[in-house]
Amino acid sequence: FMKGLQGDDLSDAETVLATPKHFIGDGATVFGTATPSGFLLDQGDTQIDEATLRRTHLIPYRAAIAAGAKSIMASYNSWQGTKVHGHHYLLTTVLKEELGFSGFIVSDWDAIQQVAPDDYYASVVTAVNAGIDMNMMSQHYQQFIEALTQAVKAGDVSMERIDDAVRRILTVKLELGLFESPFANRALLEQVGSPNHRAIAREAVRQSLVLLKNKDDVLPLPKSIQRLYVAGDGADDIGLQSGGWTIEWFGARGAIAPGTTILEGIRQTVAPNTRVDYAADGNFGEDAEPAEVGIAVVSEEPYAEGKGDRHELFLSDADQAMLNRLRASCEKLVVILLSGRPLIITDSLGEWDALVMAWLPGTEGAGVADVLFGDRPFTGRLPLNWPRSMDQIPTPHQTDATSEQPSPLFPRGFGLVSSPDLADELAN
Repeated sequence: FMKGLQGDDLSDAETVLATPKHFIGDGATVFGTATPSGFLLDQGDTQIDEATLRRTHLIPYRAAIAAGAKSIMASYNSWQGTKVHGHHYLLTTVLKEELGFSGFIVSDWDAIQQVAPDDYYASVVTAVNAGIDMNMMSQHYQQFIEALTQAVKAGDVSMERIDDAVRRILTVKLELGLFESPFANRALLEQVGSPNHRAIAREAVRQSLVLLKNKDDVLPLPKSIQRLYVAGDGADDIGLQSGGWTIEWFGARGAIAPGTTILEGIRQTVAPNTRVDYAADGNFGEDAEPAEVGIAVVSEEPYAEGKGDRHELFLSDADQAMLNRLRASCEKLVVILLSGRPLIITDSLGEWDALVMAWLPGTEGAGVADVLFGDRPFTGRLPLNWPRSMDQIPTPHQTDATSEQPSPLFPRGFGLVSSPDLADELAN
């Protein structure tokens, strides 16, 4: 991803600077650290020893730096009680000196204010001296400028530290060619959302789908199927397909961007004489004729950052009721999950004939239909263990065969494969 953003030459007009984040340990935090926004898991404390921190969380940054990272963002979280934004050992000794990172460290949004919540001046001094080079501020930028100026005059922040930060930032800006071309090239705007871009996005959707269950090879579906029931809010909602950080911070429901919903993709794919009925709540009427297949698209509400953290990742009562109604109205039930994370589905899985993890496919819902109906095969694999219960969260990266803990519902790397030829065989 980083190489795709930066290309082979940072000065190329079509490249942008990648920023690996968040350094470091925010994937292993616990609740209990108060922040201005409340108790947020992603801003909590990482209570692991240094060996574990290095073995698990430092490895991606070594790889990113080796691949040309020039900007790295520090993390809101603490490590053993000390905010990373004020941690000289992690930011300077480890990241800059040991790993040889020559780019600049940027703060997260207003994050330095959390270093010493009751003393803004101390926050600025500690964060800058710890190794923060560029500070991302919101309404408090003037206060930051004044505090840092005062700190330099008082000798609390040395000119050597300021020169180091400025040198790092300007070097990267020079490499980006920002002094020669400081403004965006609006001639490139027509490429955004172009047919070529959407074709690439659709292909990404096809390849990212993970087939987790396929009883009696119900998938792929024949395009000539006579009747198909589709249910679930996520089946006809680009906002739910896209998730958080889309157009808005937390995303939103509805047609927030141009594109194709999964339902539209299905209708575009099936044969002309196939009847496709849609009911978001799965209620097709008491007298409705049963369908050969029902497709339920179960989606989480769009979420982002710590406010998306949930103590329980079960399906909602409304989703479960929708699934029960659809199950009673069809011979075979195919479930598609839209979420950025695994959900706890152990107790429901036995009622489903097929399960597809579609993650957050974004605007190109037709890519899901391409694989459901066999125009492309299922090839995706799970990048992590799928938990059997909430007791298995956080999920370990590897499954320890000697562990007394129950095995995950699906192990990392799992994914069933289908053949696109099978759909033609079913149709014939």
